[in-house]
Amino acid sequence: MREISLDRLRTLVAVADLGSFAKAASLLNLAPPTVSLHIADLEARVGALLLSRTRGRVQPSAIGETLVERARQLLADAQEALDDVQRQVLGLAGRVRLGASTGAIAQLMPRALDTLSQYHPTIDVQVSVLTSQQTLKKLVDGTLDIGLVALPQQPMKGLRIKPWRRDPVMAFLPARRDCPEFITPGWLATQPLILNDSSTRLSRLTSQWFASEGEQPIARIQLNYNDAIKSLVAAGYGATLLPHEASTPLPDSRIVMRPLRPELWRHLGIAHREEHVERATQHVLDVLWELSHLSQGDDQHQPALG
Repeated sequence: MREISLDRLRTLVAVADLGSFAKAASLLNLAPPTVSLHIADLEARVGALLLSRTRGRVQPSAIGETLVERARQLLADAQEALDDVQRQVLGLAGRVRLGASTGAIAQLMPRALDTLSQYHPTIDVQVSVLTSQQTLKKLVDGTLDIGLVALPQQPMKGLRIKPWRRDPVMAFLPARRDCPEFITPGWLATQPLILNDSSTRLSRLTSQWFASEGEQPIARIQLNYNDAIKSLVAAGYGATLLPHEASTPLPDSRIVMRPLRPELWRHLGIAHREEHVERATQHVLDVLWELSHLSQGDDQHQPALG
């Protein structure tokens, strides 16, 4: 079945509005024979007369009025679609798909989204809770635009992965429990533990930290949701090791936070595809770089928001 061209529908609407083939041709910058050809083509397509001449004025027939009404809506929809796309091209609006762990989403993304809403309120960030490996795979597949991933990561073709944040891992303990000023693997291994599950990079980091003193403790429970872990610590169920992001609120008063000896750090990176980055995606990247907090003396270029 032959499709109806939007150009021909635009011609039909112009003739109906102006009541003249000649005026429609002038408005659309077309030759008069072209206008006649467009109308004839539409009439052949629908199999009915669309326009008639009454008292020297061209008017739609009953069937023509129906098609003119529908044509107006189709043309408006097409223009709206083009306007929406143009706004995305200019970075004034758009949808950005981002993947991150629950910890990064709970502690870091609210601040990023709040800042983004001040500068670019029409950009919609769709956040997915994913492990670093899931995030990288979806970036390669093209189903994500930005990923917050644990570092280090092996280089991946087509992806750009840059260091983003360096946050200390701290011990979180029930406040009623006596604890030393600095927490060591040997001391913490004697406590009931609530730790991240083995699918996370943080789990591997903490296992290596315990192993530095020959410890291999077994957690009472493993979760992949840091706020839930903190709630269990506050209830006195056990102790945990979690990153503490600068400028985040201090934990519940029922929790004490202590530094580790040896120190342990959680490194995060920003990953995105190397190909052309859409402006909406770049705006989100700029906001994320504003949250960059790297370690002593590490400088990270932060693009200005705009």
